[in-house]
Amino acid sequence: MTHHHLGTGAIHTVWDQALPPALTLDSGDTVTLATLDASDGGVARRVAAGDLNAPPELRALIVADAHPERPGPRGHPLTGPIHVRGAQPGDALRIEILDVQTATWGWTGCRPDGIGLLDAALAAEGLTPYTHFWDLRARTHTDFLPGIRLPLAPFPGVIGVAPAATGPHPTAPPRHVGGNMDIRQLVTGSTLWLPVEVPGALLSCGDLHGAQGDGELSGTGIETAGQLTLRVHVERSAGVTTPEFTTPTSGGTSRQWHATTGHHPDLMTAARTALRALLRRLQARGLTLEQAYVLASACVDLKISQIVDAPNYTVSAFLPLDIFGGAEG
Repeated sequence: MTHHHLGTGAIHTVWDQALPPALTLDSGDTVTLATLDASDGGVARRVAAGDLNAPPELRALIVADAHPERPGPRGHPLTGPIHVRGAQPGDALRIEILDVQTATWGWTGCRPDGIGLLDAALAAEGLTPYTHFWDLRARTHTDFLPGIRLPLAPFPGVIGVAPAATGPHPTAPPRHVGGNMDIRQLVTGSTLWLPVEVPGALLSCGDLHGAQGDGELSGTGIETAGQLTLRVHVERSAGVTTPEFTTPTSGGTSRQWHATTGHHPDLMTAARTALRALLRRLQARGLTLEQAYVLASACVDLKISQIVDAPNYTVSAFLPLDIFGGAEG
């Protein structure tokens, strides 16, 4: 078996079966992929231009990543595609995630006109564009504000193969062949199965997150560049029709959680109700609305508590209390 490396010179921003492979490997080979953050360096360029303020201790690190803007369609910057020799439609790729390493810094943002769960509602309450920068150099944790520390659990937000339908296709929506799934449990030690739809599969990855709550509530996790190491196998006629995975974790490890709930016939409305109540809890701790929103995106888990008690669904938003230095009532 051979180990390969693929750098950020092999970046594309759409899914398209017509893209030429940047690398070819055999079933069982391993590969380390260098990846860029979801903004494709855009956040770093704004810091370099003075449009965003970054902490002094991180500014030099951020500006160093401010590469020129990429021409062409906007989308997640994905490293690949990788042709897996012998993979055919009807097969599956079995992808072992061997290691995920973040860059030295990351960011989480919100804005009134973004894609976050509460953007429209919070805009009426005065939500303003906000970007928080995270120091990821400790590797195991990162501090949000004094007294608020989050554990890091890095994972690839985007990992997928090319769809059979003629492209190009945008990277934002996830599909039955994977893509922008933002599954935070795909950490080191996980295994992912993806259905193959085109010869060679054409695997691509990117959008690493240092941490994220289930839901990515403000529209971003802890966005970061980094390196991803995978072992890739072809499983013949696997019968896989949608992404499946095994994982060493089901989520957070806090000793105690505070949860708020929402109840409504529409799941999105129930989720918004639960999240808004949770943000009020964080604001009561002295956080601004913007700080509460991005912190929730980085660590609060949305869970469907029940979908059988008609007419209302129940969604709960779980805040890990250990981030405040210990479990609290």
